[in-house]
Amino acid sequence: MAVLISALQTALPVLLALALGMLCRKTSILTRSSVDVMKRIVIDITLPAVLLDAFATAQYDRSAIIVPGIMFLVCCLALVMGLGFTKLFGLGRLPAFPATGFEAGMLGYALFVLLFPNESSSHFAIVDLGQVVFVNTVYKILLTGKGDKKEILRDIVRSPIIWSIVIGVILGATGLYDAMGRIGISGLLDSLTSFISAPTGMLILLVIGFDLDLGKIQWKDVFSLVCMRVVIMAVLLALVLALNGALLGGMMHTGAVILMFLLPPPYMLPIFSTDESQSLRLSSALSALTLVTMLLFTVMAAVL
Repeated sequence: MAVLISALQTALPVLLALALGMLCRKTSILTRSSVDVMKRIVIDITLPAVLLDAFATAQYDRSAIIVPGIMFLVCCLALVMGLGFTKLFGLGRLPAFPATGFEAGMLGYALFVLLFPNESSSHFAIVDLGQVVFVNTVYKILLTGKGDKKEILRDIVRSPIIWSIVIGVILGATGLYDAMGRIGISGLLDSLTSFISAPTGMLILLVIGFDLDLGKIQWKDVFSLVCMRVVIMAVLLALVLALNGALLGGMMHTGAVILMFLLPPPYMLPIFSTDESQSLRLSSALSALTLVTMLLFTVMAAVL
């Protein structure tokens, strides 16, 4: 019973927020335009505050280089495996992309805080950094095609998320954050980032719940994509955990790694499809994979 209650304490707020998001859609409390505004608030304001604090307070040793490098290579390997899978089963070009990348920003950080309330989100941020670089470079370039490289570069330069990571890394890696602590002003930054980032989890889960329309999921059509993602993530998670234990001496936070591999692919994926039926298929796959994430998250909460 104690295990069940402990698991519910972690998983129930997530499930309730998702249910509220679905209810807000059905009752028209939220509209598509208001949800789009909420997404912009998260992406441009609250999530950058989370990332700034996470990277400013991170410990910068060799793991800060090795861990992101490993995750970048893992994302590349997942894409190669996805391309092989789609060629084998004739699924097309874009269906390979759900095999790689992680929706850490819109989901991962919120779940990590719920799972590990007493640990710094910097553990998750270091694991996330490699895939952030991958998604904003290799992933976007391959998705959009060669002609949009300048536009991608402009998006990177203008992105509050990228700037928050850069500023956070500068503060943490150079020792500026520690120096601020010694003169008593780091608390000001902490209070600001804590206040701004507080609603992030709830806003994210409301948005995901709003988009989670179970009646529109094309279960038969997306089954192959879901299976592809689950199998590839299981194989790569086993590989990374073995590498972390055998060669890295536990350098990577085990909980952060497991949670990362439970996450669905980036939610931006369907917008790059010019085919309406394919876009709907990808959206359905993302919805189904989000449900898989929630189920596995509940199991993980019970185990932990």
